[in-house]
Amino acid sequence: MNLYFRDKFFSTGITEILNEKEEDVGHVDLKSAFSSSIDVYGQNGHLLYKGSFPFFSGKWEVANVDGDQIGVLRSRLSFFTKKFTYETHGRGEYEITSPAFSKEYEIADESGVLVAQFERINNWFSSGAFHLNNKSGFLDTYELVAVIMGMHAIQKSQQATVNG
Repeated sequence: MNLYFRDKFFSTGITEILNEKEEDVGHVDLKSAFSSSIDVYGQNGHLLYKGSFPFFSGKWEVANVDGDQIGVLRSRLSFFTKKFTYETHGRGEYEITSPAFSKEYEIADESGVLVAQFERINNWFSSGAFHLNNKSGFLDTYELVAVIMGMHAIQKSQQATVNG
């Protein structure tokens, strides 16, 4: 399934999730500019996933509609690639990688099989916008929206630390 979604400059408010036909198939609620947390809603307006940083943590937690943690995203140190690990509860561990200056990312399972791809499709001075192509039978596409928005939040936090 292909989805398109984005962040906003001040990371607050509602942004739409579109399919390849540019039809509205959900939305992301960017909760607050001061605490990076999101809610991901599906096509019928039902809450599906939540994502947030726990207090004083660099890890991004993804939870289901009941608030139960279903996965944790963390950044991994790497010099020539961008690397993240998404550990799920009972569905394996996934590695997200991208060459250093690329806007294209791959998500692979523990055996190295490519399960999803996404790319950042925005301009240099605009907020993050993404195109996701999910091929996984184990990771829900809307769950991956929460994961990618978490990765984007981690990168923004790291960049703020470097510039700050």
